[in-house]
This record gives sequence, C-alpha cells and structure tokens, in this order.
Amino acid sequence: MPPTLASLVHHSALKLRVRAGEDRLDTPVRWAHVSELADPVPYMEGGELLLITALKLDAEDPDAMRRYVKRLVGAGVIGLGFAVGVNYEDIPDALVAAAADEGLPLLEVPRRTPFLAISKAVSAAIAADQYRSVTAGFAAQRELTRQALAGGPEGLLGALAAQVDGWAALYDASGAVVATAPDWAARRAATLTADVERLRSRPAPASLVVSGADDRVELHSIGTGRRPRTALAVGTAGSLGTAERYAVHSAIALLTLTTERSRSLHSAEQRLGAAVLRMLLAGEPTHARTVAGDLYGGLLDAPFRLLVAETVSASARVAADVHAPLPSEPAADAAADEDPLVALADVVEAAAAHSGEAVLVVPDGGDRLVVLMSDGGAAASACTEHARQLETARAAGREQPAAETDDLVVGLSAPAGPIAAAAAYKQAEQALSVARRRGRFLVEHESLAAGSVLPLLADDAVRAFADGLLRALHEHDATGRGDLVESLRAWLSRHGQWDAAAADLGVHRHTLRYRMRRVEEILGRSLDDADVRMELWLALKATAAASE
Repeated sequence: MPPTLASLVHHSALKLRVRAGEDRLDTPVRWAHVSELADPVPYMEGGELLLITALKLDAEDPDAMRRYVKRLVGAGVIGLGFAVGVNYEDIPDALVAAAADEGLPLLEVPRRTPFLAISKAVSAAIAADQYRSVTAGFAAQRELTRQALAGGPEGLLGALAAQVDGWAALYDASGAVVATAPDWAARRAATLTADVERLRSRPAPASLVVSGADDRVELHSIGTGRRPRTALAVGTAGSLGTAERYAVHSAIALLTLTTERSRSLHSAEQRLGAAVLRMLLAGEPTHARTVAGDLYGGLLDAPFRLLVAETVSASARVAADVHAPLPSEPAADAAADEDPLVALADVVEAAAAHSGEAVLVVPDGGDRLVVLMSDGGAAASACTEHARQLETARAAGREQPAAETDDLVVGLSAPAGPIAAAAAYKQAEQALSVARRRGRFLVEHESLAAGSVLPLLADDAVRAFADGLLRALHEHDATGRGDLVESLRAWLSRHGQWDAAAADLGVHRHTLRYRMRRVEEILGRSLDDADVRMELWLALKATAAASE
C-alpha cells in the first residue's frame, strides 16, 4: 500500500498531530511538497501533502484562509502540514476552521520535526511500496511461467486471473473465445468479439481498453506477425497496478510462445529467444533465466556479446556516400542472391550447433537481426570470420550491379552479463551506426574506444555546422582586416595562454586580445564559456579535416 496521511501520523519519529479532517486520513499521499507561495495551486498535480509555515499568508484572516483552503482542495491537495513555532506559535483558528469546513486534513508539525524528515518518510514509503509491487510482479511471473509449462494456456489464464483479481480470456485467430478463467467470464468475453476483431486489424503489438458497466477490460494482441494470431482479454474492477501490469506483460510473452508451438521448432526457439532478450533488455535477468531454461540458460551464465545486424540497400549506400564495391556472394559457400541476414544467421547457428554452445538469434523485422552469443565462442568467431570474408571479397573487387543487392552491416558489443544487457544492446547499436557510416561490414564497440573522435567530424552535418559557425570569421578575414580564424585556432590550442599563443602567431599579446574580442563581437558568443570554446575547436578541426 502507498503511504497515507494516517501512516505519517502514526510515524513515531514525526510527532504529527491531527487538527482537522480526521475522517480523511486514509487518503494515499503521492508526494510531500513545501511551498510558501500565497497561491501554490499552479504547481500542484494532486495527491500532495503541502507543508507550510505561513510565511506569506495572513493565517489569522478567516476569509483569506477559506479562499486558500478551497483552492487547495480544488487542486487535489490531500493534506496540509503546518509548522508551529516558526511564524506562528500555534495554528491559527481561522486556518483550522477553514480546513474543517472543507474536510481537508490539517496536521500540526512540531518545531523539532523538519519538513525534510516528512519528505523523506513519504519518499521511503513510496519506494518500499514500489519495491513490494516489483517483487510481487516477479513472483507473479514465476507462477505464470510454472502454470504455462504445467497446464498450458488454461493454467496460465487461471493464474493470471488470480493475480489481477479479475478474469482473463484467450481468443483464437477468428476472434472466438477458446479459454476463460474463471468459467463465469465466458459470457462477458463473448461480448467483446467485435473489439477483438478491431484489435486484430492493427499491426502487432496492439492493445485496446474497453470500459464496461462492471469492469475495465484490456485487450492485447498475441503473436509476432504483422497480423496478430490471437488476443488476450484481462478484466478488472479498476486500473492495473504495477504488480498486475508485470503479470499481464509476462502472460503476453508466455502466451506468444505457447500459442505458436504449432510452427516449426526453429520458429518456436526464436520466439523464446525474443522473450528472453526482451526481459534482459527490460532489466529482468532473473526472470529471463527462468524463461530461458535449459535452452538458453547456459548462455546467460557466462559473458556474452550482443550483435545487431541490418541490411543497407545500394541506394542508401550512395546517399550515405559509401562507394566501396560489393562482394559477389555474402560468404564463400553462400549463394549470390541469398539474404545477407539469413546468411549471417545460418553461419552463426551452424557454428554454435557444431560446437554445442547456445546462441540466441532473433529476427527483428525483415532487415534486422539481433544475436546474443557467448564471448569468445564459436558463434562469435564465425561471425567475425564471415565479416572478414565479406571484406576480402569486397577488396578483391568481385562486384554485383548495385541495384540488385543489399549490403550487410554489423555492430558488436563488448562482453557483458545479463544485468548489463541493455547497455550491451546500446553499444551494438552505436557500433552498427559507425559501421553504416564508414561502409564497414562489422565494427566492434571495443575498437571505438581505442580510436579517435576526430574521424567522426567528417560527417556532412558536422561540416555544415562548422562552416556555418565560422562563416562570419572567414568573411571578416577575407577583407584583409586581420586573421581571426588562425588567431582563434592558436589561442584555443594554447588553452587561452596569451603570451604563448601570441608568440605562435608572431604578434603582440595585446593584438591577440583585441582579435579575440572581435571574435566574440562577430559571433555574439563569449569565449569564457567552455561549451563555446569546445564547439569552436571542433569546428576548426572539422574544417581543417575537410580541406585536407
């Protein structure tokens, strides 16, 4: 349960005393906020306990206090904490009467209790409530997983209905009800077939909320295809809490796996891998291990790497100014017209199968692939070798017509563990972006840290920014009235040391000072700002690189 005014009153360290609104202390507290404004309403969101000392209030004026309290109640403020012994030795009767008339709980805060202590108590209680919700959510996920494995979709629906204190139903591809829990929910579920059909017309994943006379129903698509194969309905008396939301999301993932087992084993394994990957990227490694089981569990027990690959069309390469010739085949033993992503997946899975190691391959749309593989394993080595073969083929000049083929780009993360999966995925995305921009088949994130940031300045957008930033200085120098650009370069390279920079330029330091003042006047920016100096230095580097 979230913190309430009653729980704060009963907090032994705070010593709060109720002066009005005793019958409304069970209201949840969303936050404790301190404001001495005469009208804090514009800054309220509702659900706050407002803490004041009445520094700017005429707390003894009955009319003023009635207006003040009425405004607070209208804004959703659920309680008022008044510090005594600061501006007033006691809470003025006018404020007590106004709070009692409006039913607003009024708490007396003793002088020895700082407002910060109340804020900390509220924050700690909220954090504890969130922790309980997350823990309950994980427990629900484990129970749903166990029921799905033991009892199939029916067992999972029963567990889900119990977790959300409501009902659940599963629909087939035609929109017909195939299972419900409890049984009495079948009639209610049957009334939603039109809504299910409307949901299924949308690309997955999709969801709808349907409000009924006695419940609130969430409809979720189940399946990974463009058109969902099945749908899940979850009916409850009100909105779902954090733990219930975890349970629903887990049920969606598990039902996606369970209902599509009729497909090939490889397809089922891919979907399980996708669920495991989603849980890892969502920061749920413990649950990911549970779902992975024997199939992928060993992969999560040692450092792994995340790989993100995608195809880039010939037209995109031309637009990106990548002109390197293409290989005539994706790999030595692959057909010339094979999808590069399919070829990469085949290479990785074949190497893993040969060595007996687990590998998780998840297609992400038609032109993207995500792979989770053991660091230093056969799959990772095969991927690197595959990229090397592609590079070799490109260097040998074995070309195809540019319009007839797609190129492969791969980004590889540094070694990581389950708890850092999201960071590893971001690393792979960053490496992929660099590979795409440099026209490389594969870039490892570790190699980026060993290089320099200067090659990244070759981007057209960076050059355009640099030209725009320095244009006014170049135009000034073109008139022959002074060399501001080179003076700025010398001054920045010497970290603002006037004598050293002036010596490099062969001018007096007073001349250099005058030129730097002219730079500030022309650009309208202060060289005392570190960000400005950084931008100017990078702009100078970018324009220098473009002229080489």
